[in-house]
Amino acid sequence: MIDKELLDILACPETKEPVHLADQDLIDQLNARIERGEVCNRHGKKVEKKLDGGLVRADGAYLYPIDDGIPIMLIDEAISLR
Repeated sequence: MIDKELLDILACPETKEPVHLADQDLIDQLNARIERGEVCNRHGKKVEKKLDGGLVRADGAYLYPIDDGIPIMLIDEAISLR
């Protein structure tokens, strides 16, 4: 889980929009797609590791993965939600 104070200051590195924690249903859906080999990040690399959680950009376009409690706020690591 991410600390509330940290979540309040995190923003998308591309657009500077705020981010919020992804709900578990979204994480479960993405993990099912990851298992089927259907998910790539913005860099075009297939995502192979299941997500612990994620931060969704305010416009809902991208999710930044959380790995071992650490948000990966790199544009190329973002996963498209559209």
